[in-house]
Amino acid sequence: VSSGEGVVVSQAPVWGLVRAAEAENPGRFVLVDLAEGEDLAAVLPSVVASGEPEVAWRKGEMLVPRLTRREPCEAPEVPSLGTDEGTVLVTGGTGGLGAVVARHLVVEHGVRHLLLVSRRGPAAEGAEALRDELVELGASVVVAGCDVADRASVEKLLASVPLDRPLTAVIHAAGVGDSGLVGSLSAEQWDGVLRPKVDAAWHLHELTREMPLSAFVLFSSIGGSVAAAGQANYAAANVFLDALAQHRHEEGLPATSVAFGLWSDTGMGGLLSQVDRARLLRQGLLPLSAAEGLRAFDAALASGVATVTASRVDNAALRTRRGEIPALLRGLVPASRKLSRQAAGGADADGLKRQLTGLDPQERLDLLTNLVRGHVAAILGHGSADAVEADRNFNELGFDSLTAVELRNQLNAATGLRLPATLVFDYPTAQAAAEYMAAQLSDDTDTTDPALREIDRLEELLSSVSDGERRRAVTVRLQSLLLKWTDGEPDSASVESRIGSSSAEEIFAFIDNELDLH
Repeated sequence: VSSGEGVVVSQAPVWGLVRAAEAENPGRFVLVDLAEGEDLAAVLPSVVASGEPEVAWRKGEMLVPRLTRREPCEAPEVPSLGTDEGTVLVTGGTGGLGAVVARHLVVEHGVRHLLLVSRRGPAAEGAEALRDELVELGASVVVAGCDVADRASVEKLLASVPLDRPLTAVIHAAGVGDSGLVGSLSAEQWDGVLRPKVDAAWHLHELTREMPLSAFVLFSSIGGSVAAAGQANYAAANVFLDALAQHRHEEGLPATSVAFGLWSDTGMGGLLSQVDRARLLRQGLLPLSAAEGLRAFDAALASGVATVTASRVDNAALRTRRGEIPALLRGLVPASRKLSRQAAGGADADGLKRQLTGLDPQERLDLLTNLVRGHVAAILGHGSADAVEADRNFNELGFDSLTAVELRNQLNAATGLRLPATLVFDYPTAQAAAEYMAAQLSDDTDTTDPALREIDRLEELLSSVSDGERRRAVTVRLQSLLLKWTDGEPDSASVESRIGSSSAEEIFAFIDNELDLH
């Protein structure tokens, strides 16, 4: 929960972390942005009932974030980056996106003085060839080694900029990835990803805020919002960049944070396997070519806004995507399609349960094993389930943390279960996963009435209430609830009859209205 007033930059990484946790565990987490003076307890029932993973609450109105398609201008009017007398600093400038942008600055923006920074500086692979290429294009280029996550090193770097060629723009493109599920990330993984993005950005912000910069560009990622599953640390770092850009705007300082989608052949995109690429395509996220990414860079600079998302989205893939569509992308899909897909998901789970009815244990296990094998084959790009051996370890098949989350989410939709994010690691073969699901589905069908299952959940919640005064208060409310439910006739047959004829939603609505647990 944020204050809702201004940007609390220090809180921003937590938002990225929770977005990743929600993507890995759909329906388990909700982010609420409250305006000052709003009562969380009062608005929370409406927020949870909405099914939205992230909302802002303003004056009794719930607002939800959605991306909208915006056609870029063919020739955006990009602000000057200091073409003649100024120096442009590019972090991560000797490779990946930094090198691509450096060439673009010289060729298209007419920048004549570049300061390219990376950890290894001139010793970085390809640094010398890049410098020679840019010099041949007419630029003067300094390649410097600097740990931009270290404030003293950044101070020394900025002091090295000649007075007759002062710093006029900063492009912060440095960053590394080290993905993993939220619960598996180590302190080293957090530090390794946050330092080059978060610490470096903050040092650059503080140490240049008195300089007359024309641009302060932060290379963020769509992984901070739409594709956060399996990369909580990377999501946290990128959401910080977005918040920092907004913070600078509020202070009247130039800033543009561009949340790029995947670039096809450079940056993180150059490190992805075919399985990873196929996963993103199934999710409706298309890679950007270098030309498309650079056009988006120019359009973002010309937009004058603090944060821009630059990604290609495949609407057709979104409409056929398995599992829930990320909330930010739902505005790109017709509402009728969203409703029909949600209904289809429920129908799939109900259909599976009907298929399992009447089968003996081995037949149930065989059916579920083939279900898992089919989803594994689709995720890994195999033609059929026959390519997946039931007793072969998922790791040997090529699964990682991201594909593990995708499989779990697809199986959730197919079975109606709420499987753990660590399913693939705890039950490392198709047969083991099927055995686990068979046990869960068996437990689920033992109590066929959904209302009674929700009563079981309520019983579990009440068992955690230990304070005597609270227990007495809860007892009074429960007794009142029971009397109202039975119209003053608290016999067990009447209670069972009325509960059995009500939906789970009706049960929850009644409990929300009558039982106030805080």
